[in-house]
Amino acid sequence: MPKITITAALPYANGPVHIGHLAGVYIPADICARVQRLRGEEVLFICGSDEHGVPITLRARKEGVTSQDVVDRYHKIIGDSFKELGISFDIYSRTSNATHKELSQAFFKNLYDKGVFKEIRSEQYFDEHAGQFLADRYIVGTCPYCKNEGAYGDQCEKCGSTLSPTELLNPKSALSGSVPVMRETINWYLPLDEIQESFLNEWIGSKSHWKSNVIGQCKSWLNEGLRPRAMTRDLEWGVPVPLEGADGKVLYVWFEAPIGYISATKELRPDDWEQWWTGDSRLVHFIGKDNIVFHCIIFPAMLHLRGDGYVLPNHVPANEFLNLEGQKISTSRNWAVWLNEYLEEMPNRKDELRYVLTSIAPETKDSEFTWKDYQTRVNSELVGILGNFANRVLVLMQKYYEGVMPVVGAVREPFALFDRNLAGVSHPMVRDYISPVVELLNNYQFRDAQFKMMELARLGNKYLAEHEPWKLVKTDAAATAQVLSEAVQVLYNLALLMEPFMPEASERLLLQLGAGASVAERKLFWSANPQGVGQWCELAEGHSLGAAGLLFQKVEDDVIESQIAKLQATAAESAAALGSTVGTNDAAGEVALGIGDVASATVDVLAINAIKPDVS
Repeated sequence: MPKITITAALPYANGPVHIGHLAGVYIPADICARVQRLRGEEVLFICGSDEHGVPITLRARKEGVTSQDVVDRYHKIIGDSFKELGISFDIYSRTSNATHKELSQAFFKNLYDKGVFKEIRSEQYFDEHAGQFLADRYIVGTCPYCKNEGAYGDQCEKCGSTLSPTELLNPKSALSGSVPVMRETINWYLPLDEIQESFLNEWIGSKSHWKSNVIGQCKSWLNEGLRPRAMTRDLEWGVPVPLEGADGKVLYVWFEAPIGYISATKELRPDDWEQWWTGDSRLVHFIGKDNIVFHCIIFPAMLHLRGDGYVLPNHVPANEFLNLEGQKISTSRNWAVWLNEYLEEMPNRKDELRYVLTSIAPETKDSEFTWKDYQTRVNSELVGILGNFANRVLVLMQKYYEGVMPVVGAVREPFALFDRNLAGVSHPMVRDYISPVVELLNNYQFRDAQFKMMELARLGNKYLAEHEPWKLVKTDAAATAQVLSEAVQVLYNLALLMEPFMPEASERLLLQLGAGASVAERKLFWSANPQGVGQWCELAEGHSLGAAGLLFQKVEDDVIESQIAKLQATAAESAAALGSTVGTNDAAGEVALGIGDVASATVDVLAINAIKPDVS
């Protein structure tokens, strides 16, 4: 049985994570990891903070602290938030640690010694006063399109245009304010053009099982023709290039950050980490759509050129973007719902957030979060359907049978929930409810899988409404025992089915059912037969149930109004600071659903084909 390595894109450690990150990457990745563990697979769920890159140095300079101070602060905030939400990483590492530095340098040196890289001379802006080359974000000037005088060398935050430093009018160094000069430098490039025909075209062409948005973006890059891509940068903050004469140069963040998946594995499993990356293992990357090219072209190219049996991605279920209250999520405008603040303000609503974000997951197209929709989904679906069903069943069981599963005797057809002559994969409940959920999960359709899970709760409510055991008990005790027993079994299987989506609520419900410690039963439910579609599990007659309790609480209007007012107030403050309006569509403010931020990611994607290196 192959091992499964599941990676979630490394969040950039220059700010907290927000609901866009959760919906696009971390919640679906967690659902996947939990399901595979329940099915008895050998799984490693890997993530960590991406701690190198220009935005971190810019924040450090602005705050008057070191870059290490910045990443230390946000690494803790992000890691603690993930843990509190129940994101079940096997390890949450970081790219500033010694293990990562050593492994990424060794990876680079291996490719260098094999003669993979091209050494290319080019001209870049240089600040003579600061004595250093300038990354795109260190250059400011006038946007050639909207004439905004505060545009960066990679992006205009006013009009959203993607730029290159040489396009800026009146460029100046953000470090010293001086006019930069062009100066020659040397960097090492990955020859993507040389392996497009021999490897990338055929390899990507074989991935017919990938999502259409992933395949489409990959093919658009391939159709345009790839060019060499620099794997080193003239920067101070990062992993130093391990070559003599390379002082002042670091590894390109999109070279070393994906290696963070490998270094985190080594940190967690120092004795057998290679088995997860060079052995019988399947590799699955969860990312946002802005990171597709890096995980589907650049990182696979690196692994292929390295050789040594490194596995390549088996699946890359990239998602689209999540918008917020009619606008794009923007960190620069503070138009976001931050996870750490949500957990502080609503500590008892973790699974509610997981449920809502899975319900609107941007799996095939951009989707939108609104606080009103959040309220409606929690109150109507979690409280009104799932919670109501659970509470009614358990309260009636306590009232009529003191919480002990009754003896049912012969099943009477008018009150039967399903045909008991059918079993295994033909069992009606497995066929109609459990198996479809598992199939959807296998296809990375988490939104639809959760919706199908909720159909089981709807079935339970409908069954109770049809037979009305609170009335039936007055005339037919045997039928009442059958109906409530059937309802408990639905509730039990629903609790097992909920676990990947809402782990805390699942555990609470299992405890109320007196089955909280049944780990073996959970695995039986998920992988009881060769088809791996699960099994209908039942609590025995005489089983003692736990105490009934509310699974979810209603969200009141004042909670929603407070959140909307907070969002608008903080966004207005940020807009005033930026000299723009709340409604400005600044693409530079969108945070990437994965490694790095969207501003740098956008420039990097475009630059793959835009660079025309001087190879003479």
